Amino acid sequence: MSGAALGIEIVVVFFLALFLLHRYGDFRKQQRMVLFGTLLAWYLCFLIVFILPLDVSTTIYKQCKIDHEEHVSVPTGSPLPSNHTAGNTSVTPTKSVPKPCYKPWSYIPDGIMPVFWRVVYWTSQCLTWLLLPFMQSYARSGGFSITGKIKTALIENAIYYGTYLLIFGSLLIYVAVHPQWHLSWYELQTIGITAANTWGLFLLVLLLGYGLVEIPRSYWNASRHGHLLIKTYFKASKLMTEKADAEENLEDVMEEVRKVSESIKYNHPLRKYIDTILRKCPLDYQEKMGRNMDDYEDFDDKQNTYPSEKSLVKLHKQVIYAVQRHNRTRVQWQILLQQAIHLEDVAKNETSSTHQFVHSFQSSEPVGWFSRYVYTPTVEWYWECLLKCWFYRLLSVVLTLFSVAVVWSECTFFSTRPVLSLFAVFIQLAERDYNYLYIEMACFITIFFLCTCVYSTVFRIRVFNYYYLASHHQTDAYSLQFSGMLFCRLTPPLCLNFLGLIHMDSAISHQKKEQTAYTSIMGSMRVLSFIANGFYIYYPMLIVILCIATYFSLGTRCLNLLGFQQFVGDSEMTSDLIDEGKELIRREKRKRQRIEDGETRRREWKERYGNQREDYTARNRSSHEMKETSYSDTVNPTNNRQAKYSRAGSRAERDCIELLQDAEPLDFNAESLTDDPLDSESGRHTGGRYLSMSSSRSRIFDDV
Repeated sequence: MSGAALGIEIVVVFFLALFLLHRYGDFRKQQRMVLFGTLLAWYLCFLIVFILPLDVSTTIYKQCKIDHEEHVSVPTGSPLPSNHTAGNTSVTPTKSVPKPCYKPWSYIPDGIMPVFWRVVYWTSQCLTWLLLPFMQSYARSGGFSITGKIKTALIENAIYYGTYLLIFGSLLIYVAVHPQWHLSWYELQTIGITAANTWGLFLLVLLLGYGLVEIPRSYWNASRHGHLLIKTYFKASKLMTEKADAEENLEDVMEEVRKVSESIKYNHPLRKYIDTILRKCPLDYQEKMGRNMDDYEDFDDKQNTYPSEKSLVKLHKQVIYAVQRHNRTRVQWQILLQQAIHLEDVAKNETSSTHQFVHSFQSSEPVGWFSRYVYTPTVEWYWECLLKCWFYRLLSVVLTLFSVAVVWSECTFFSTRPVLSLFAVFIQLAERDYNYLYIEMACFITIFFLCTCVYSTVFRIRVFNYYYLASHHQTDAYSLQFSGMLFCRLTPPLCLNFLGLIHMDSAISHQKKEQTAYTSIMGSMRVLSFIANGFYIYYPMLIVILCIATYFSLGTRCLNLLGFQQFVGDSEMTSDLIDEGKELIRREKRKRQRIEDGETRRREWKERYGNQREDYTARNRSSHEMKETSYSDTVNPTNNRQAKYSRAGSRAERDCIELLQDAEPLDFNAESLTDDPLDSESGRHTGGRYLSMSSSRSRIFDDV
């Protein structure tokens, strides 16, 4: 098993990162470099989380071997035969004999982990500080060529990179003027790592203080169906406002694109840029703009004012953002609508005496074997109405205990005698018995919980709709790369903070113990003593204040006072938004019910009159052919070839008659015959420009 666990986890973590990227990104539409950069950033961060427990168990095994060597070197009256037989000797030693060392099942040979951590860490740091900011500006740029996008990205990142150089230069000068230090390459690396970890720890504590309280509370609130339904109404009202704003913004941008497209004709030098912009527009807008354009006009015929290339680049950027936001809000509205309908169904089925879950609307997907044999309506009722709430409450209590343990350990991890950090106590108890499996599981669960609190906060935050991670393939390239940057900056200090919690970082615990390979790559923090002995120890205590502020929702209340609509139970604005959201959901349900009723009537019409209509059509066709044959034989009995051609030529008319006979009845109870506002403006068909230019009056029903 030597190194096998490392290889298995490397493969598993890759597929985990690929699955998350598929859930939030879009493999078909987004650029390959954007997807590759985001996948690599997520993959490296997840590797640190999953491989660090193996490094901890290997380090404990090495420490055990060192303790045995020290015990052997102590004179005890006679030499000990071996480490494994030390407990069976008859000579009384001067101190207690340690237990024999057992190699862990996931033992990693010497020399592998330092190289592995060096590659993972420096690759992730190059991504987050150099490549991803450049790729982020490149993907967001509205340039029409690679050179233009690169130029825009360099200009936007000039201030960004200048700030980093200023910070690094300040630390470098501080170390250079210190009389006791002599700069070397190792110390320069340590300064860079310290600067990156300091920035990451500053942001880490802010996100962790929010997640430690919000995650247990979110699961507790999820067990309260009434509260969850009210909050869903509130979200529906806010999302509808955002959706209407996105549609209005898209219409404004499309109107500007239409004006530019009409002013720049086919033979203008800037026309290729207009075609690039039009390909990014929705299909219905493309068809509408294509019908209104006259390709035969020359751009020199009219003295128009044409936009510059710089203005077209700006318009291209606006089109990309408007289309992405419109698609995202539309998909999110459908998902939120489905959640609201499901919660209303749960509220109705709670009082059901049959103990079978009944849905308001049948699912459009076919019923699978799992729903048919395992997740039956009875099982669904017991889970949704009875067991799910208790499961969420139990999970919330467990997560609350984890949060309390993390807060206590963050405030006391610097104390080594006595050991006050709970996670350090658990690891040391398992270390006495060399229970490596327990050590690895405890380390993984703790790191996973810390990462969940931090990463879930990253996935939830929204910076004025400019950065937003949305599932179901609705996250844009800028937000994907921004999340990769945050992950690469937060994961190394998070894992270093965890090693401090379990007293495996000698720079914080001040113990002469074997260091992990991860800590050796990070370097000794004693190069900058004011950071190692001050900031890294006392700054995490700020998490207590942040947890208290999150528990009382101080941030939410402040945003609500500033005018940002937040869910506050005792606010009048919140009550109005809840009522508005309830009415929106009721309206959407009525609309969906009318659509289903219309489909049901059409289905019943087909089942009732379908066979009769087919028989009637067949009889009309046979009688019509018999009349044509007798008429043609009477008029010109010698020219049967022309009669055949006349019958073939009138087949189109017969098809049109049959099409009119087979037409289904319209649903006059619906609000409108079409949902497309573009079709209602122009009373013509949207399929093309030249549908009205027919060559024959006998083919007047071809459009039908």
